Formats: sequence, structure tokens, C-alpha cells
Amino acid sequence: MLTKTQIIDSLSNLPENVTIDQVIDHLVVVEKIQKGLNDSAEGKVYNKAEAKEKLKKWLK
Repeated sequence: MLTKTQIIDSLSNLPENVTIDQVIDHLVVVEKIQKGLNDSAEGKVYNKAEAKEKLKKWLK
């Protein structure tokens, strides 16, 4: 989860003429990146073989 400070910092980097849809999209991406970084730090990652197995049905 993003903190209020992270959200404010993230929004301060956006252009002045940004739409609400762009703000929402931006925040969703930032949150997903933060979740991925947290998962990585906690060791919640797949090695290459595990990833290939999980993606096997998509990589036909």
C-alpha cells in the first residue's frame, strides 16, 4: 500500500495539465511497482524455472 507521502511525491512529478484518468493510471502503476518491490524484498519471487512453468499455458 502506498503512503500518503508517496502519493503526494508521485503526483508532484506529474505535469500540471494531467487528467484525473491519468492520475489514477499513474497511481495504479506506482502501487503495483511498490508491491513488486515489497514482494521481492520478502523473497516472494519465482526463479526462472518456476516462472516458465507458471507461464507455460500462455507461452504456447
